[in-house]
Amino acid sequence: MDSLFFYFWFLNFVNDVCNQIANDKHLQNGYHAIGFSQGSQFLRAVAQRCPSPPMRNYISIGGQHQELQFEGVFGLPRCQGSIKLCNFARMLLNYGAYVHVIQAQYWHDPLDENTYRDKSIFLAEINNEKVLNQTYVENLQKLQNMVMIKFTRDSMVVPPESSWFGFYAPGQAIDVIPLKETELYKNDRLGLLQMEKDGKLHFLETNGDHLQFTEKFFISEVVNKFIK
Repeated sequence: MDSLFFYFWFLNFVNDVCNQIANDKHLQNGYHAIGFSQGSQFLRAVAQRCPSPPMRNYISIGGQHQELQFEGVFGLPRCQGSIKLCNFARMLLNYGAYVHVIQAQYWHDPLDENTYRDKSIFLAEINNEKVLNQTYVENLQKLQNMVMIKFTRDSMVVPPESSWFGFYAPGQAIDVIPLKETELYKNDRLGLLQMEKDGKLHFLETNGDHLQFTEKFFISEVVNKFIK
């Protein structure tokens, strides 16, 4: 059950974390945020919803900014097929498409974009794909840097380009389009187009599977360039 708990629990706690950060005396002058995997979306939601104290640099490591797919099934991350509980969880995830517990989080079906936008209350909401929340745009643009790290052999984030806001072309699940070709970017619904013009977007990649990176890469490409 720990796998299920970890996958679902944090999505209800953005506001709680915002309050904790706001009340932490050590963070009042600003802070850096590093999100690993699903934590990347969580911290981006914090950046968009809670501008004070300021998040200075946002580091997304293996995040799923457009969707999460695992082993060809839109489902539960890092849950091995030999585990009966995981198979049962996948069945529930697929059977329960767009009910509260699932689509409130990550589910993004490239074959049914309209239903995704209508029913998703987490991913589509923080991506400004439902109602345009200008506050999200303004808060995200307050970042000094937004760093997104993609793993070239990622077997958990499918397509791996999701770590850079890339996604499948509309209406199919084969061809992947980069961020700049998405409606999210072209219509600047999150302010990413403007952030790139301002030099705030940074796209890094490393040759490895999900969250497999060296200390040398992390120190040289992340710490030395964005945190020191």
